Amino acid sequence: MDDIERPDWARWIDMRKVVDGPLPAIAARLSAFFGTRSHDALVIFTRECTGRPRKVAGKKEIVDRVTIDELEEIKQSLEPGTNCETEAVLAGSSHRIWAVRDPSDILLVMVPKASRTDTVRLDEIAAVFGIVAMAIHHQVAQASPDYLAESRAASSERARTIAELTGVHEATLSTILGTLRSRDLDDRRARITASETASAALTALRSTSAVDRELSEEAVTTAFARLQGELGPMLKFQEVEVEYAAPPADGRPLPGEVAFAARAMVRAVVLALCAQPELDRLRIAWDCDGENVLLEIRDNGPGWIDTNTLRLQLAGRLRTLRGDLDIESIPGWGHCVKLTLPLDPPAARPGEHLLASLNPREMEVLGHLAEGKRNRVIAEELGVTQSTIKFHVASVLKKLEVANRGEAAAVAIRAGVVSAVPTPAGELTADGQPAPDLRIRRPTRPRTP
Repeated sequence: MDDIERPDWARWIDMRKVVDGPLPAIAARLSAFFGTRSHDALVIFTRECTGRPRKVAGKKEIVDRVTIDELEEIKQSLEPGTNCETEAVLAGSSHRIWAVRDPSDILLVMVPKASRTDTVRLDEIAAVFGIVAMAIHHQVAQASPDYLAESRAASSERARTIAELTGVHEATLSTILGTLRSRDLDDRRARITASETASAALTALRSTSAVDRELSEEAVTTAFARLQGELGPMLKFQEVEVEYAAPPADGRPLPGEVAFAARAMVRAVVLALCAQPELDRLRIAWDCDGENVLLEIRDNGPGWIDTNTLRLQLAGRLRTLRGDLDIESIPGWGHCVKLTLPLDPPAARPGEHLLASLNPREMEVLGHLAEGKRNRVIAEELGVTQSTIKFHVASVLKKLEVANRGEAAAVAIRAGVVSAVPTPAGELTADGQPAPDLRIRRPTRPRTP
């Protein structure tokens, strides 16, 4: 493939660029690494990413129409750790594809250009994709604040879109049914056939929400069982007795990003507690109250852990998910760490569905527009040319469906988008939180202590 022919040192520099960046755009970076002249479309499919199980790059007529069912069928045709060149249905049409199913169960599908007739080195593609798959798995497993924020935004946007489509199509098909069932129609066979067709369409449409839940939710008991599996290797060589108090079987399912974050934070707390001497007992309990998942970790250690460091370690994820943290430390008796994570995302702010279409740089520019800054000032602060800022502003106006900078600023202000204030690296902000990076973020309402 085109870019694979570059010298080894250059390839590894390029590979770092692929894995070091926002998860939603990783397919575009991998596509550029392989060389866009080699393929028309590239799709990464992983159910680990609950917000966006598909990462795509390439021709919109292909990537915008690829379905989960099509990708699942391709994946099931391959054993983990294998690859193939074959014909498959993608975006509703038959295509020649290159497919790789990584041992981590993440799938890569590429549609080569029709003009390519040479033999592709699938093993080399699989080796490169193995690094990418590992990076994806690492970001998801660590449940970083960036991943959680993006995943939650995507889940909310998908749920909103499905709800709108369901309402529109259900009303349309219900009208068709009412008309065709009318006694004024004398073509009995046509009426029966049309009624059956419309009924089947309604059933399939109503099942869309169920499919979405399957992709984006995880049973609380399943999430807790996975936590036990993850803690097993961590505690294998610790002389600690662990008591697990499982959540109720009928507890409310957890959004995927909440389940990942809950496990990541419990692991962090357990690691901190296990660093104490004279610790021989832990109790880990999960519960649900209908609106939140409640996590509690207790120990019988000396009560000497650095609670401030632990708070800072958990602050990013808590802030992203609007969670609460309470740490009780009693010297000589141990600790009780309680985490409360809301299961519902915050209410959508005006224009938020449009903001979801902006990339990180465009969000940066929008934050400066909200402050009324001109292109020259924005360019100086971001260290780019005025022509680059002009290009970004035009893209922002188009994506937000507004006519001018003032309207874009109004959308930003209503949605709460602000420009980040740089804080020197390694320092803390006024509320004791770690210094933020310099990217624009949709603001959240910190509730951590």
